[in-house]
Amino acid sequence: MTTAGKPSWSGGVVDGVDWDRWTVILCKPDCAETGLTNQVLERIAACGVTVLGRLDLTARAWQAHVHYWDLLVDADWFTGRDIPTALDALYADKPVTVALAHGDAGIHGRLRGLLGNFDPTQAAKGTIRGDLGRDSLEAALAGGRLVNNLVHTSDDPDAARRDFGTWYGARRRGLLTPPDHRPPHQRAAAEHPLRHTPDWRSA
Repeated sequence: MTTAGKPSWSGGVVDGVDWDRWTVILCKPDCAETGLTNQVLERIAACGVTVLGRLDLTARAWQAHVHYWDLLVDADWFTGRDIPTALDALYADKPVTVALAHGDAGIHGRLRGLLGNFDPTQAAKGTIRGDLGRDSLEAALAGGRLVNNLVHTSDDPDAARRDFGTWYGARRRGLLTPPDHRPPHQRAAAEHPLRHTPDWRSA
């Protein structure tokens, strides 16, 4: 930490979190506009992860640019498309929903598999994009835009850390508390151990 009490390196505000078990879900503007957000989150939750920390918000241009930094770095590869302008058109001042998912180690690969190919027309049946997506890469290329594919989840632990900083920020770090799935009586015993310990005098 710096002498000012701020993190000395990028992402340090969420240091100490087991990012192998956390991912950030981004339900994109097309998901919100088609009324599919709840259905998408329910399908993700049904695959054995805990979904929590939902936020419905309006995306800002800077958030899209930070989130898709890799597209901006490689923008020259995307001939015929102005990537910064395309990101602004897709995200700036549009409704999105973000949520957190917590599960077993390796959650990122499992959820990416559930989403399916980034091009909905190439995504397998049974995946979210394959079942619910309506856009295509072909149509996006013809329109000089980015493809609408409903939802994103973090690629890996490092990406999850970045995504949390982008969409939640340090002040919501408290959301990164692993869910407690123990029965209520076990949780109560852990929180108040003396209250649930037999009196030694009754032995």
